[in-house]
Amino acid sequence: MIGRTSRPSDGSAGQAEGPLLLIPARGPHPFPAFFRTRGRDVEPIGLDRHTVRVEFIRVGRGAVLVEVGGPDEALSLALWARGARVPAGEIVPAATTVLFDDLADVDRLGDLLSGWRPGERPSGELVEVPVEYDGADLADVADLWGTDVDGVVTRHTGLEFVSAFCGFAPGFAYLAGLPEDLTVPRLDTPRSKVPAGAVGLAGTWCAAYPTASPGGWRLIGRTDVTLWDADRDPPALLAPGTRVRFRPA
Repeated sequence: MIGRTSRPSDGSAGQAEGPLLLIPARGPHPFPAFFRTRGRDVEPIGLDRHTVRVEFIRVGRGAVLVEVGGPDEALSLALWARGARVPAGEIVPAATTVLFDDLADVDRLGDLLSGWRPGERPSGELVEVPVEYDGADLADVADLWGTDVDGVVTRHTGLEFVSAFCGFAPGFAYLAGLPEDLTVPRLDTPRSKVPAGAVGLAGTWCAAYPTASPGGWRLIGRTDVTLWDADRDPPALLAPGTRVRFRPA
């Protein structure tokens, strides 16, 4: 079902309004209906546990920001669109959105995305990252998880993460895959400098810092791998869609 929404006009995110749609994993796809009908209600379609709430927001003349349920859906949509060669200058996933920039025809985006279904995520390349588990917050994470340092290492190396998106700094990949019951709060006061290669946790995210920078993530170790190299293709070692496993160095 479509509902009109509006955004604050205080300049923080500009002002925009657009329909909200419930996108089912199976059945007829409502994207084309939205772009053709402009504000007319669309009937709910086959709701189930894979249904995703989606909002389309025009950004300038040739871009659309597609808001979805979370990082899994954003990554799924972005990788599917790239694989389907949706004609956009850039397709950029984030935590809950995908930006389609430099579109030749904004009104065709719905038709072009009609083959995507929530829950579909292409299998990316697997990268193993060696880690020295000696981080400053390792003991604190052990306490949060109700285990010891060895237990943190066992749990962390037993998970497979997926790079959902890159942000904050070039090559800084937000890695999804930490279960909710292992959520780690950020530091109350961020460090003024985190060394390059530091491996940290925040919320249900994991990341390795490609360069030295301030940061408030809980540090559990460090790696010597080069996470960002402007002369490499792609420059980011952990580009979106990459599967990641950590192992003791």
